[in-house]
Amino acid sequence: MNVLYSIWEYFATNILQQPAFMIGLIVIIGYILLGKPWYEVFAGGIKAIVGYLILTVGSGGLSSNFRPVLVGLKDVFNIDAMVIDPYFGQNAVTTGVEEVFGKGFGQAMILLLIAFVVNIILVKFSKITKLRALFTTGHVQVQQAATAYWLIMFACPFLLNSDIKLLIVMALILGTYWAVGANLTIKPCQEVTDGAGFCLAHQQMFGIALNYWLAEKLFGGRKGRKVKKIEDMELPGFMSIFNDNMVCTSILMLVFFGAILVLLGRDYLVAGEFLAEGSSMLFYVIQTCLYFAVYLAILQLGVRIFVNELTMSFQGIADKILPGSIPGVDCAVIFGFGASNAVPLGFLAGFAGQIIAIALLIVLKSPVLVICGFVPVFFDNASIAVFANEKGGIKAALILPFISGICQVFGSAFIAGWVGMAAYGGYLGMWDWAVVWPVMTVLMKFLSYAGLAVCVVALLAIPQLQYRADKKGYFMMTEDYEKYKEMKRSVN
Repeated sequence: MNVLYSIWEYFATNILQQPAFMIGLIVIIGYILLGKPWYEVFAGGIKAIVGYLILTVGSGGLSSNFRPVLVGLKDVFNIDAMVIDPYFGQNAVTTGVEEVFGKGFGQAMILLLIAFVVNIILVKFSKITKLRALFTTGHVQVQQAATAYWLIMFACPFLLNSDIKLLIVMALILGTYWAVGANLTIKPCQEVTDGAGFCLAHQQMFGIALNYWLAEKLFGGRKGRKVKKIEDMELPGFMSIFNDNMVCTSILMLVFFGAILVLLGRDYLVAGEFLAEGSSMLFYVIQTCLYFAVYLAILQLGVRIFVNELTMSFQGIADKILPGSIPGVDCAVIFGFGASNAVPLGFLAGFAGQIIAIALLIVLKSPVLVICGFVPVFFDNASIAVFANEKGGIKAALILPFISGICQVFGSAFIAGWVGMAAYGGYLGMWDWAVVWPVMTVLMKFLSYAGLAVCVVALLAIPQLQYRADKKGYFMMTEDYEKYKEMKRSVN
């Protein structure tokens, strides 16, 4: 048993938690199942890994570039608050879970394994479950396993006397959430990417599906009228420079984040070792803000490299092991599709929503104060903006991320304060975990075993409702998207 656990721990640490190698492994397995020669298998694996590592450089650079603002909001304004960020949330669990519940964090990794198996089984029996998406973003699974570990132990103390029962119940809920959430993003992803063959497996899957639907219902054009999207805008005169994504991102960041850096002041930036003594404050601000455009361009390059390999190779897995399935990938992948300017606009709209919500928490003397982390404010809201723009145009791409930012702060303040995670400095804080999981936690806490059953049944009912809404095209959407489009055109 110890040998098996050691093998799993090695695999989880070096492959599952390293998405580049996880994606590379999936590509290699897929090409082998397709019967490709060894050198094509090898080359495909290398390209997938390198492409994902490039994406990681871009997303990591965006996060580190935001650090002076993140730290400054806490230090300069003397706000003692928790940070909503997946990494702060994971650290909070590792620090406090044994103290609060008397359980070791190592069990969260066993939870991850069983939940992943649940996801595979649900997709394997897709004809019954109607689930078609395999969650492949291992680093996200680790963060979510950690947070779910805490939330379910808080909500279900009656499970704490049996580790086996606890882990099975947790894995059933988490694995079902992974399968159902990723499945919800299939239609939005296929429509935005014109059938690229992937969906999103991240922290805002329900948020993307809901906001995509809201964008169409609330902002979509009536019959005969076309929605004005971001890419359709024709800006006059000098404003036309904003049509260029790199220029637009650079200028917007200079205006908004440049102002925040100036407000933080030279003394703070020097003391925090963000700015070298004697260096120009002006050029530090300019360079820091322009790096947002640099890292975004790097991220989009990585997407172009690995997505093609992943979707081509996954056909082997879909044909031989999981028929009709597609891979769920990091939400940053969608930044390479749709309107490029939706990314900075969604980010800034979500940031505005978070700042207003934080100000309201302070005014209302909330017992839990929040500091916005970069990952939720950027990756949630930029992703939502890309999808919202597709169905509802520029209004949806600005309003829906703004509301999302408010939800992230209020939802996180409520759930983290209630379950006790706020005392350890962080909470995951992204859309699903600020909106969906608080609702599930309330149900489990107050309805006991019935609450657990309600959560699982409600999750499993969602794909059934999706299937009933489009029986003819539901599986065709993943198996033959061109045929699916032809069918939709003939119906309309």
